[in-house]
Amino acid sequence: MKFGGSSIANADRVDHVTKLIKDQIAAGYRPRAVVCSAMGKTTNSLLAAGDFALEGRVNIDAIRTLHMAAIEQFGLPQHVSDEVTALLDECQDMLRGVSLLQELSPKSLDQLVSYGERCSVRIVAARLNQIGVPAQAVDSWDVGIVTDSNFGDAKLLPGYEKTVKDAFSSKIDPNVVAVVTGFIGKDGKGRITTLGRGGSDLSATAIGASCGLDEVQVWKDVDGILTADPRLVNNAIPVKAVSYEEAAELAYFGAQVLHPIAMQPAMKCGIPVRVKNSYNPSSEGSVISEKHDDDRLVTAITCKRGVQLLDIHSTQMLGAYGFLSTVFGDLEKHKLSVDVLASSEVSVSLTFDKKQPQEDIDNAMRDLAPYATATLHKDRAILTLIADVDRSSEVLATVFRVFSAQDIKVEMMSQGASKVNISFVLRNDQIDDAILNLHYCFFEGRCIVEPYADGEEINGEGASASKKEESPPLVVDLEKK
Repeated sequence: MKFGGSSIANADRVDHVTKLIKDQIAAGYRPRAVVCSAMGKTTNSLLAAGDFALEGRVNIDAIRTLHMAAIEQFGLPQHVSDEVTALLDECQDMLRGVSLLQELSPKSLDQLVSYGERCSVRIVAARLNQIGVPAQAVDSWDVGIVTDSNFGDAKLLPGYEKTVKDAFSSKIDPNVVAVVTGFIGKDGKGRITTLGRGGSDLSATAIGASCGLDEVQVWKDVDGILTADPRLVNNAIPVKAVSYEEAAELAYFGAQVLHPIAMQPAMKCGIPVRVKNSYNPSSEGSVISEKHDDDRLVTAITCKRGVQLLDIHSTQMLGAYGFLSTVFGDLEKHKLSVDVLASSEVSVSLTFDKKQPQEDIDNAMRDLAPYATATLHKDRAILTLIADVDRSSEVLATVFRVFSAQDIKVEMMSQGASKVNISFVLRNDQIDDAILNLHYCFFEGRCIVEPYADGEEINGEGASASKKEESPPLVVDLEKK
């Protein structure tokens, strides 16, 4: 079972989660390990403390108050208070060193942020023991989480599965819940590292897969994987089951699901991952596994906003040899990563994530100039349908009729190597309308378009009547529908 920072944001949330774990045990689950992130916004606070230390200011009062308040509220044993106090004192001493040396290397930064997880597991384990659940706080390196030395984005070393399995067999009593630090590990020289984005989820799936457990549960603040972003779509619903590939595509294109890297251990060993809601434990959640049996046209809709679209057209002879390789050579030179693309023998359109530095894009365009014209379009968004691509004709028929009815312009479309992903590049200001109307069609049974019925046209009234002559089969009255 893995719990993120929002699930254990403060003493009340820690109390809720520990009681949830106890209830799950009473319901028949036997958690071998509980992986915890840092409490609340502690990681961000530690990063900010590092920046302040570089300016000569050392202060972790807010972090200290958060943790000591939880210890005091629960009345935890003195040894727990002593352990957490020692960790926070060590953190403060380290920041004093940063302030004196005026240096905060990636190695030091990894050690700095590690204090969040190391404090949280000691509080969670102590609270579990207090309410009658035998638990043991464990730093991840003590159960075999060993990484390379790429500080800030470390990777698990090959063969970690045996190390983790052996550690759990020899060090952790099977009747005791190991409360393990997520997100952090140690390299071969014993230096603390962090696992990068999705690191706590990766910690959980690595342990679950190594120990051959029945499933990994990732507890969040929503009822599983949803058909769309609930902040935009009020009627977004949980998806009962998705494949690893579907979940990976959803995560890559903006959905709040497991990071693709975090799913790799589970995929490798065929361990299902269940996404559940710590605020609503009775909800069944969503299961990510090798495959699902649902016969559905579309699984979910997601998007990435603020992308840039680059159109590149060769100015050389038609079909000039090496055009695409030259283009991607220039992109590689400036370390530009592409989200989606569409190409022909003399042109290619592709998108850049908003995190890509503008200077690198501008430099790449200058390198393209001798053999191609390059036009950059800003304020674009990628709308992605996770769908049954074997039935893409059905999907696209609905999508383009909706877009036509709403006057939404598709600037690029990509459907290729992935068997579950169809992506469209739209203007930022049209993405919300596109998502809402597609969700109506694929999930809510109130689509604004209808197919032809026995050759007869289905016309609308009211607000849609003005489009009747322009496209009579497209628009129907929502009230009547």
